[in-house]
This record gives sequence, structure tokens and C-alpha cells, in this order.
Amino acid sequence: MNKKNLELLGLSEGATADEIKTAYETLRAKYLEERFSDGEKGNNAAKMLSKIDAAYQELTEELNESATAEDGGASFTRVEEWLKSGDITEAQRALDSFNERPAQWHYLQSVVFYRKNWINESKKQLEIAIQLDPNNDKYKEAYRKLNDHINAGRAQNGQNGQTADGQNYRSQYQGQDMNSVGPQDQMGGGFCANCIDCCYTYMCLSCLCDSCCR
Repeated sequence: MNKKNLELLGLSEGATADEIKTAYETLRAKYLEERFSDGEKGNNAAKMLSKIDAAYQELTEELNESATAEDGGASFTRVEEWLKSGDITEAQRALDSFNERPAQWHYLQSVVFYRKNWINESKKQLEIAIQLDPNNDKYKEAYRKLNDHINAGRAQNGQNGQTADGQNYRSQYQGQDMNSVGPQDQMGGGFCANCIDCCYTYMCLSCLCDSCCR
């Protein structure tokens, strides 16, 4: 919390909401009485009233933001628990309920999409997470692993999106055919059944268990 605001109310770092409120109300009562004094004392009291009002408002907003962040962290923890237990439906329901969607939200959404075999959408969500938090090593490592497996699948089955028997493998997400969209939309290129089968278990265990819950 803002150190100057705390000092203005006569408080130190770590003050609780009740302590801040009590200090503010005590000082406010004092300066309300003194503002009717003559001369400099009255002028100073009027100035202090404005200062402590502003300090109290800012400190209260900081406390509210902190509480919101803690609640969000607890919610993300629950999403991670549902993912580890395999309850993808509940994890998605929880993610949908978030009003704010920071980098961690997009990372967890990428894991949900991956568990649903929606590889293209999983990659997009990881890219958003990295854009929002470019210094997060966990996100970058998950993205590297995902790309490694995508590239391995391409090398094994060729760039034409065909399986060994020559049949096109088609994967859809919300009606979108990955083999029909352009390169700029695909982002991950064509995917094959063998590629998804190959990387599914490894990605879930490595990216979720090793990274998500550290």
C-alpha cells in the first residue's frame, strides 16, 4: 500500500481495513473541529481534511484490488485442481465466469482446449498469455513443447495433412475446419490424428502437472 498515505493516517505497512478506517475517522473528527479555528490552524485543518479523504479513498481501493486478486488466485487454483482431476467441464465453467482475463486465465484456457484436442485454439491462447506476460517462463516452456510436438507430427505425416493411408484428417472447433482455413488463421498448421495422440498425454502431464501447479 501507498506508504505516504499510511504515514498520513499514522499507520505502518500491513495495516488492516479496520485500522485504516479507525485512523481516518479519528483524524477527520479532529480536523473537522479545528477547521473553524482562526488563522493558520483553521487553514491547515481544511487542507488536512482533503488530504486524509484522498488517502483513505486510495488505501481503500488498494485493499479492494488486493482482495479481488486473492479471490482470482483462489479461483485459478480451483481450475487447476479440476484440470488435474480431469473435470474439464467444471474447469471451463469456472473460466467462463471470470470477468477479468489476465495471462493466467489464457494459459489455463489453453490447457482446457488441449485436453479437448483443440490444438489450434490451445496454441492461440498460449500466444495471448505470453503477450500479456512475456517474462513468464512457464508459459514460454509450454508453448515450446506444444510447437515441438506439432512440428514432430508434421515431419512424421508430411505437410499435406494426410495420415499414413492417405486420408485427410479433419479436426473441427465450433464448426471451423482446420484444413479449410488459411495459414494466417491456422497458426499451428494442419494436424494429424497420430500427432494429437502422440502429444496428448505428454503435454497434459508436462505442461499441466509440472508447470501449472508449481
